[in-house]
Amino acid sequence: MANIVELKVNLHCDECIRKILKAIKKIEDIETYDVDTQLNKVIVTGNVTEEQVIRVLQKVRKAAVKWDEDN
Repeated sequence: MANIVELKVNLHCDECIRKILKAIKKIEDIETYDVDTQLNKVIVTGNVTEEQVIRVLQKVRKAAVKWDEDN
């Protein structure tokens, strides 16, 4: 069963978005991914955990936290 990982990430420029997408694409067992620049939200679906996605984003120097509906 696929997990849906929703994270808040600061998406302030095209270079940041490019780095994030490149990093996410390298994660094994992902099915889909989406970056919502309006909400500063990254959504990854697949056989992944929040911790895996956060760790990958930290490697490209992007801080990520669990998405909270109050964001």
